[in-house]
Amino acid sequence: MYPRFLERRIRAALTDTRVVLIAGPRQAGKTTLAEALAADGMPFLTLDDQTTLDTARADPVGFIRGIDRAVIDEVQRAPQLLLAIKRAVDTDRRPGRFLLTGSADLMALPQVVDSLAGRIEITELLPLAQAEIHGKSCDFLERVLQGKAPAVGEVVAGSHLIDLVLTGGYPEAVRRTSWARRQKWFLDYMRAVIERDARDISRVEYVRQMPRLLRILAAHSGQLINYSSIGAPLGLTHVTVQKYTDVLGKLFLVRLLQPWYTNELKRLVKTPKLHFLDSGLLAALRNHSPARLQMDRMAYGSLLETFVLGELLKLASWSDEPLELFHFRDRYDNEVDIVVEDSRGQVIGIEVKAAATVTRGDFSGLRKLAEACGKRFTLGLVLYDHDTVVPFGERLYATPISALWR
Repeated sequence: MYPRFLERRIRAALTDTRVVLIAGPRQAGKTTLAEALAADGMPFLTLDDQTTLDTARADPVGFIRGIDRAVIDEVQRAPQLLLAIKRAVDTDRRPGRFLLTGSADLMALPQVVDSLAGRIEITELLPLAQAEIHGKSCDFLERVLQGKAPAVGEVVAGSHLIDLVLTGGYPEAVRRTSWARRQKWFLDYMRAVIERDARDISRVEYVRQMPRLLRILAAHSGQLINYSSIGAPLGLTHVTVQKYTDVLGKLFLVRLLQPWYTNELKRLVKTPKLHFLDSGLLAALRNHSPARLQMDRMAYGSLLETFVLGELLKLASWSDEPLELFHFRDRYDNEVDIVVEDSRGQVIGIEVKAAATVTRGDFSGLRKLAEACGKRFTLGLVLYDHDTVVPFGERLYATPISALWR
């Protein structure tokens, strides 16, 4: 079992919160982690078992009645259980009574917001971070939010970095040693998630269109979202595409990165960017091979941005401080791939470059972001495919991508 750095936060939550939910995509390791966290004698009930699921759906109150403490796996398959859990934990307020896992964003379901507000702590377990795969602690975000240049340990670059990007972070994909075997796993995974889970969380009329929609979304990953142009090849309206993209987001396959802006500046683009949460899945949907990425640096650059965003989201998920991620673009097309803001309003900007050289021009978007932030701007980084941290002016550095898991 790989170490999961989120475990510390979950253990702490179980000491003072009645219900704790581990949310995240299927096959990210939620069940394995929940089994490791379960107290001695704590029953483990999975709603992937048809008999258990049927019982939970038919009589949710009876299902929960008499349970002292329990792990309930894949709870999104029977959201009617949540009201019964509310009643149980309102009667007996001991912390750590229920540890839930869910392969959907349950906070988007009205039943959760209405029934468990103030009683639940939600943690998001994404696929493995490189720091977890390599068994290394990582203080990247802590350092840069303090205005310190990132530290660099063992450097990963070139073809080795391409292999990491193509692999992504799903444990099953990480275990496979060949690109072709990973490719097959990702495509099987995509079909299974759509066919099994999409209907559990939403009324999806055109479920057969969703694999094709996901491939079209893959072609638009890293771009400002335009639902009309995405839906045109499928004959779907922008309303339907927006609804289905939202479903895919709730299943942790894609995420909309919201724009960073300030009310003082009126000339900032306020359209979200579409991203996939795992670079390996994105590469499989685009049919990217190691040989192709070696030759096509533009295709590699888009994929690398997804990889870096995924790493940052994972680092943020186990941070002690609440962090939010955005993108930045103004009306003149000055942009920054990823903006990280902490609870004090301090901002760092991160550009991703699939090259071994960096020039002053690569920092133009970061300088515009610095102007927009003023004193709130802490650091600007261009993450690149090389081995050396290079200063490019006050609070600006070119930094090896592998500093994310030094």
